[in-house]
Amino acid sequence: MIKSMTGFGRGESKDENRHFTIEIKSVNHRYNDINIRMPKHLNHLEEKIRRLVKNKVKRGRIEIYIKLEYIGESDIDVNYNLSLAQSYKRVLEELSRELKIMDSISIELLSKFPDVIKTEKKEENEDEVWECLREGLEEALNKMVDMRIKEGQELAKDIKERAFKVKQMVSKIEKRAPEVVVEYKEKLKNRINELLEENYDLDENRLENEVAFFADKSNIDEEIVRLYSHINQLTKTLDSDIPVGRKLDFLIQEMNRETNTIGSKVGDIEIKNKVVDIKSELEKIREQIQNIE
Repeated sequence: MIKSMTGFGRGESKDENRHFTIEIKSVNHRYNDINIRMPKHLNHLEEKIRRLVKNKVKRGRIEIYIKLEYIGESDIDVNYNLSLAQSYKRVLEELSRELKIMDSISIELLSKFPDVIKTEKKEENEDEVWECLREGLEEALNKMVDMRIKEGQELAKDIKERAFKVKQMVSKIEKRAPEVVVEYKEKLKNRINELLEENYDLDENRLENEVAFFADKSNIDEEIVRLYSHINQLTKTLDSDIPVGRKLDFLIQEMNRETNTIGSKVGDIEIKNKVVDIKSELEKIREQIQNIE
């Protein structure tokens, strides 16, 4: 079952101390391009996040937003430097005596000096943090993949319908092609009779040779056979369970090439009109394929 490259998913997970909120969105991209925005102190988990995403998503630009809130104890430790505070106190007392200023020295004053009170981030258990994050990340990923699958089903349905239209038009060209040769022979014969006197003895062999040359030059049997083959491959590929976007893109290129060859070989207006219609449908299919993983 094919997948679209467009999707969105949101997940949440929490433990006693943390609450993760994860949002993931994906859009078209030729390769697998993963961008992660999260608190800096979680950067050590980036490779694990990438591996998890790559297991589920093969193509597309993936934007991941990770928000972390601490709901238990604070993630910050607050400590004091006693010896430094004592040194500040001693210096202030000496300065007070020298200047004969008898103001009292308060804790509030001492705490304002640099490094007397320090804040440090607590060390966290990496495995514990990852297990909590992974739960919410998988939830968001699964929701995004589900959306990609649903949109992929709609894309496959639309492409199959357009491929069927193309097949019908190729069939009409196939039926029309032999008539073009017959009409050419009749027009050529009538033209010769117009230009020459009626009693002119027409060389049937030369006429047949000319018609045979025209038929060979404008023969599109091979192109039609290949077009049918490409259409069948396209339809079959849409039922695949693996990423097929690049293969589909290649098939559309080949179908366009065969269609252009038919248009250049045959001057018949009816066939040329069908060629234009086929190219129009192929372009619509190509646009849809750009969004398939």
